[in-house]
Amino acid sequence: MLLIAGLGNPGPRYQATRHNLGFRLIDELARQCSVPASAFRDRFHGEIASARLGDEELLLLRPQTFMNESGRSVQAACTFYKIKPSELIVAHDELDLPFADVRLKKGGGDGGNRGIRSVSAALGPDYVRIRLGIGRPPPDFRGDPADFVLQGFPSTEQASVEQMLTRGAEAVSLVTSLGLEKAMNRINQRPVR
Repeated sequence: MLLIAGLGNPGPRYQATRHNLGFRLIDELARQCSVPASAFRDRFHGEIASARLGDEELLLLRPQTFMNESGRSVQAACTFYKIKPSELIVAHDELDLPFADVRLKKGGGDGGNRGIRSVSAALGPDYVRIRLGIGRPPPDFRGDPADFVLQGFPSTEQASVEQMLTRGAEAVSLVTSLGLEKAMNRINQRPVR
């Protein structure tokens, strides 16, 4: 069994923001695994549903604690289901990756992402991450990067966002079918531009 936790902020105000790509990846996995919205239950300070991907049983979790407290929800689910860090995959937005890039990573620092910081503080850093690239704010952006991540994607980027989410779901599928190392080799290859 794997727990897939997608990080984001609850509520309609944040739904379409860059910071909610983790939630959107959970939605994409639920769609691909034919899990209806009604299957998600309020538990562990989040919304959780069971899914099956090939032979692997998945738990899909959207913490409802706000990004900075994500570890509270993820830890509660891991404790209840006896999930080890090696069985946890956390999906999150990543400022330090070019827009629409997807990378798998195990362990490491939080890169300034407070949701990752919270999960690592609760469980240690040795879990798998699906990093969904949002890129850095453009040079003409006025404000803090925190303001940038709480903005939506312009319409010109929507198709790329959908492709990124499909690639993120593929990363989960590859981890379940091939294992982490082979999945990383496939997903982390940069596309020819």
